[in-house]
Amino acid sequence: MTAFFDDWDSPAPARNQSVPPPVARATPTAPSVEIRSLDEIAIAESPASAATAAVSTSATLTALPPVRAADKRIVNGKADINQLAPFKYPWAWEFFLNANKNHWTPLEISMAQDVHDYHHKLTPAERHVFENVLSYLTTSDILAMRNIGLAVMEKMSAPELQIYQARQVYEEALHTWTYQHCIESLGLDQQEIYNRYRVVPQIHGKIALANRRLERIMRSDFDLTDRDNLHEFALSYLFFAGIFEGCWFYNGFTPIFALQRRGLMKGTAEQLQYIMRDEVLHCAFGIRVVRTLIAEENLQLDPQAIATLWAEAEAAEAAYADYLLADPVLGYSATQHMAQFRFVANRRARQLGLAEPFPGAENVLPWLDEQANLRKEKNFFETRVTEYQTGGALSWE
Repeated sequence: MTAFFDDWDSPAPARNQSVPPPVARATPTAPSVEIRSLDEIAIAESPASAATAAVSTSATLTALPPVRAADKRIVNGKADINQLAPFKYPWAWEFFLNANKNHWTPLEISMAQDVHDYHHKLTPAERHVFENVLSYLTTSDILAMRNIGLAVMEKMSAPELQIYQARQVYEEALHTWTYQHCIESLGLDQQEIYNRYRVVPQIHGKIALANRRLERIMRSDFDLTDRDNLHEFALSYLFFAGIFEGCWFYNGFTPIFALQRRGLMKGTAEQLQYIMRDEVLHCAFGIRVVRTLIAEENLQLDPQAIATLWAEAEAAEAAYADYLLADPVLGYSATQHMAQFRFVANRRARQLGLAEPFPGAENVLPWLDEQANLRKEKNFFETRVTEYQTGGALSWE
């Protein structure tokens, strides 16, 4: 058979073009073969200069001292950020392991009954509550995802901390998917629902406050070797873990749990119970990091700055509650919502080692702890998980 080309680099002849017969070639004399080692070949073919090639490979080898756990710090650490062990913060690794035991997706829970409830059972006031809770939560979880991924995680200097926070970033994205799944399942107007955080002042107020508290520390050039910046970072992380996630998220779920208690919107409530288990760990982890950071850096947080944090958070939550529950729903009111906020805020303050911002606040919703639980697998108010199962292994009662 006639060959069409001599080698792979020859262009293919045009179609119908005659191909000349192959030309006979003289058989070349076999050249003498020089036997060289692979190292000699590499040096000979390298574009490096002869002087560089002549340097012994062994002379370029270096070594570093081993990593010591004692050299690790929450921020400004001197250890290797790429070396996981030895741990200085083994509790952070335990958070990561526990988080992976709560693996789930929103598709595991049927929303069929919720569709019927929303369109045929909820009152206009209850639909108002439900829609605005979803509107606030989905925006908040995106904000949380960005804050951990952009502001906090990259400033941590121990990999065991970053690894849990990488999981946390994923979980915030999963929560956003969950709210989107609920919105899609019910056939809600996405354009309108998602824009409420911009056009409803009472929802926008909470998001704007969070952005103001977190915006500066999101910058990659935020220098934590500066003591004033370090103080601001600690306050911002305290706000994020203790208030944004520890108080606002919990109160954000409560109106849906109030509907679930009456047998309404049970699918959405079960979705939020899964999210609650994640948020329990987020809050507890953040509080642990803040307390460790304060101790390591010998920080003295400004009491007036902390008081301002609580006051601003309460004012924003009160405006939100008044809008959300302008018309009370059966078994739940704005007054109860705010009383529960103050009760939870005191709990968070004690966990942070701070004075209670609202002395005497009482638990006005004793049913809430049980309602928020998944088969008693966690106790939110203790912010600890006593038993975890993968999402697919859970059975619902």
